[in-house]
Amino acid sequence: MRILFMGTPDIAAESLAALLDAGHEVCGVFTRRDKPVGRKQILTAPPVKQLAVEHGLSVYQPRTLRDGSSDELIKELAPDIIVVVAYGCIIPPQLLHAAKYGCINLHVSLLPKYRGSAPIQWAVLNGDEGTGVTIMQLDEGLDTGDILMVEPVTIGPEETSGELFDRVSAVGAGTLVTALEKIEAGELTPRKQDNAAATMAPPLTKDMAQFVFTQDAAHIHNWVRGMNPWPVAWFAQDGKRIKVLESRLAENPQHAAPGTVLALKPLTIAAENGAVALLTVTPEGGKPMAGTAWAAGRRLKVGDSL
Repeated sequence: MRILFMGTPDIAAESLAALLDAGHEVCGVFTRRDKPVGRKQILTAPPVKQLAVEHGLSVYQPRTLRDGSSDELIKELAPDIIVVVAYGCIIPPQLLHAAKYGCINLHVSLLPKYRGSAPIQWAVLNGDEGTGVTIMQLDEGLDTGDILMVEPVTIGPEETSGELFDRVSAVGAGTLVTALEKIEAGELTPRKQDNAAATMAPPLTKDMAQFVFTQDAAHIHNWVRGMNPWPVAWFAQDGKRIKVLESRLAENPQHAAPGTVLALKPLTIAAENGAVALLTVTPEGGKPMAGTAWAAGRRLKVGDSL
């Protein structure tokens, strides 16, 4: 198929690579503008642009699509279909039907669950055992379009958002290629979403990453997994933020008041309905270290309270 691709981050680049490997003709690539990155604020192209340039594809980086400035260009490109993967820009109504097969989108959840910008993270934060990807026909709403195809993905009990993101990205790219084959063959039947069952997945913030030991142990463990790699879960100790990069639920922990140190190897802290082992932590202003090493540096003892 002749495809106009719209996307920006790594997950979009993986999908674009899959489309190229499958032999599709990508007539143009729309992506967001280059941004300053790192401490030195070096102007850096998004992953999709980098891949597109490597393959000699035409790249366009409009500030917005809403002002109509790209409408004529897209008409000239004459795509069979517009494929959108984490573009980061609203697709205006006039472009939804600018191609023969319209505009489709890869969303990394089983819609209508987790509409919004952070579906993978919220699946982990909520302790879900599974998630998936959805190929949908874009409409004017936020992730409200008709469902064309889904592919489920299981979530491991220790899996972080970052690890799940990598797996879901690969599944999504493969599902997208399959969906395009079926669309061209007329083998997919659009299915309306159940709006009453919809849930939202809003962006994460640093303040949301905080947890306290009076919360449920499973919640704390899910928070550590879900907030990794960003913004990283943390708890407050003596006015400092202690980030937790890796945790485990303790097996058969003794009952104690939340925050009580139950063991030092590994550093295990009582919480509501259980206990959690803090395997890797980052003290404020410090580097990642084993929870046991952090406890030794603070001279913590079994029975102390955090």
